[in-house]
Amino acid sequence: MTSVEVTVPYRGARFREHRHDNRSCRGIRWLGAARVLSGIMSKALVIAAAASGAGKTTVATGLMAALRRTGTSVAPFKVGPDYIDPGYHTLATGRPGRNLDPVLVGECRVAELFRHGAMGAEVAVVEGAMGLFDGRIGADPDADGCTAHVAALIGAPVLLVIDARGQGRSLAALLHGFASYRPGTRLAGVVLNRVGSQRHERVLRAACAEVGLPVLGALPRSDALAVPSRHLGLVPAAEHGTAATEAVAAMAELVTRHVDLGAVVGAAEPVSVSSQRWDPAEEVGARVPGRPVVAVAGGAAFSFGYAEHTELLAAAGALVAVFDPLRDEALPPGTTGLVLPGGFPEEHAAVLATNTLLRAEVAALATRGAPVHAECGGLLYLAAELDGHPMCGVLAAVGAMTDRLRLGYRDAVALRSSILFDEGQRVTGHEFHRTTLTLMPGSAPTPGPAPAWRWLVDGVPAPPEGVVWGALHASYLHTHPAGQPRAVARFVSRCAAPGSAATAGYSETRWPGGSANIERGRRDGSRAATGGAGSGG
Repeated sequence: MTSVEVTVPYRGARFREHRHDNRSCRGIRWLGAARVLSGIMSKALVIAAAASGAGKTTVATGLMAALRRTGTSVAPFKVGPDYIDPGYHTLATGRPGRNLDPVLVGECRVAELFRHGAMGAEVAVVEGAMGLFDGRIGADPDADGCTAHVAALIGAPVLLVIDARGQGRSLAALLHGFASYRPGTRLAGVVLNRVGSQRHERVLRAACAEVGLPVLGALPRSDALAVPSRHLGLVPAAEHGTAATEAVAAMAELVTRHVDLGAVVGAAEPVSVSSQRWDPAEEVGARVPGRPVVAVAGGAAFSFGYAEHTELLAAAGALVAVFDPLRDEALPPGTTGLVLPGGFPEEHAAVLATNTLLRAEVAALATRGAPVHAECGGLLYLAAELDGHPMCGVLAAVGAMTDRLRLGYRDAVALRSSILFDEGQRVTGHEFHRTTLTLMPGSAPTPGPAPAWRWLVDGVPAPPEGVVWGALHASYLHTHPAGQPRAVARFVSRCAAPGSAATAGYSETRWPGGSANIERGRRDGSRAATGGAGSGG
């Protein structure tokens, strides 16, 4: 990295108001303008595709790992609310995988979050979502959170991955359309994936040359990179263990052999990462006194989350303690607040059920009135049972798998004030699950739980969703903490309030990312092993 002064274009970026904590988003418009920024430089490149299934994850993850093998420090990013791909990015780079989602955090924060995550890296690789121009359905095409939108916000060029199966000279017309469809989208080149033969490759390279796009790589068809999937996509890296590491290594090998790494780095463009970075301390304001211990569930069952969440918790004054409900028999000592992220508890329900000591302690903590924030999988863990297996029993509810996928952004309204939000507050979140939760009437304490949210789905009001009960907020709705920093600060403040329920005292050890991890005995007798800030959510 070098210290230079550079003009960074923000091509086509339109900043609008979103339903998140806004500092200065409203009314800002940078249309084709340029800002002069001075500071440390990192090069950036966005990996996109014409459609889902073209091989973006293989190329992006393989590129990250291949560059790391050359000694290049790589910062990984993913467009949109994906929780699974960033886990593989973390394996590939050794850095927390981070998300860039204008819909959830607001356009004004995307570049700042990018600079925050790219600090100290020589190259930033951003994996896109779906097709290059596929974003939130029904949204303004210029502000729909698609990959092209994010590329414009951070000022980075795009490398387009093409599924070459069935393609010939007509590829030139496809590429011409992608290059010209949205002004300001800059295609730096093409990577051909699943090429059938040398002759096939020659035909495709000639088609790319017709529209002036260089081919930076051509990957042959291969069945060696199959990563197991399930009802919500790939199996998370946290669950896939050694097989995940081997899959990333295979991707790196494939990219190293068939992609011109030097040309890819040359196609990436410099962006400043030292000016106007996202600062968690600035977002949450004054730290609370006393360093309340906030326990955050992690491990294979609760791997859905954002790297910025624990950073915001720590900045607000919390001592963040990561624990694994599959293995730890107790909450971290001194716990005054609990965060239960999303994940796949339904895949681990039988093992979670056998951890009776931890389930009882979670129930006791919630019953004493300690702040509890649960999203999606965390909501299921609080239920009485999940697919016939006993859970914590905090909520008189039953969770079960279904065949129906509930997926999409939701513009939600808080129906009741809680430890996170004020009644009537509007929040944009994301729903992503195949389970359902049924509350059992007549068995709730008095006063009983109230719904947390109401939103529309395709213009039709959906039933009230989630639970607010005392200091508990549990819902299927995933929110991005970077888009709701006041909610994080409010949660930590409640954890630090006099009289907050807490477990017994604690001793701390440091864990990667700067926060503290509480060492606890695991049920297999081993020490607590923690992931980076990106685990959980």
